[in-house]
Amino acid sequence: MKKFYLIASIILFALATTISCSPKKISATATNDVLVYFTSNPSGATVIFDGKVIGTTPFVANMPVTATSVNKGSLFKAQIVTTVKKWDMQFMKDNITESVSIDPRYVPFKDGRNVYNYNFSNIAYMQDPTIMSGEAGKMVSRDNPGATALEKTIIRWYFDSDPQGARVFWRVVSNIPQIVKNTNEQYLGTTPYEETRSFNILGLTYENSRDVQIEVKMTRDGYMDQIKRFSVRQAIDQQEISSFFDLVKEDE
Repeated sequence: MKKFYLIASIILFALATTISCSPKKISATATNDVLVYFTSNPSGATVIFDGKVIGTTPFVANMPVTATSVNKGSLFKAQIVTTVKKWDMQFMKDNITESVSIDPRYVPFKDGRNVYNYNFSNIAYMQDPTIMSGEAGKMVSRDNPGATALEKTIIRWYFDSDPQGARVFWRVVSNIPQIVKNTNEQYLGTTPYEETRSFNILGLTYENSRDVQIEVKMTRDGYMDQIKRFSVRQAIDQQEISSFFDLVKEDE
């Protein structure tokens, strides 16, 4: 009987040693759904997930979050490693398709909901050849002046009036004041006025230049002030801001 207990003890010891030395690959998988608000820059992009079109930005979609936990240790000393399956998606617009792999764990949570915004890297350059590759999002900065192609772009400024000799002022009018500030009037000269100069508007990029305008005011004693506004983006495309002001006399 003692011999039996001895043999049994040896077998149990051997099994325990084998188990502790050999990791057991124990895994568990769980899937939950989460609502995600998808946007893109520019908007109107078709989004494909798992081979199906799930919407056109901006839209809300119910996305699966699949987490797999694996024990890479042993039965006696667990080492649990959890991985989350990424969302492999395609964003399509204007014959351009860009792929992105999204980790659900890092989708930002804003204003009470999960929000994912995709910025196209090539579409701006395909639509507008005036934008140099890699420059669309670079911002004019006080800390690093002259570092962007936008600041190096020379624009022709030309203004004339009838009668001549009117004073020319300009200022920045911004629809995005949180990024590009509105400015006070600055004096340029008198008509006829012509100069080649670059933009030095802090916060300006090629992408947000559509939301920024240059306001030009013409003044002359005895005549009514005249104001015109010019799109910064159009000025960049045309390499010029120019206009003629036909001044009107004040009522005597």
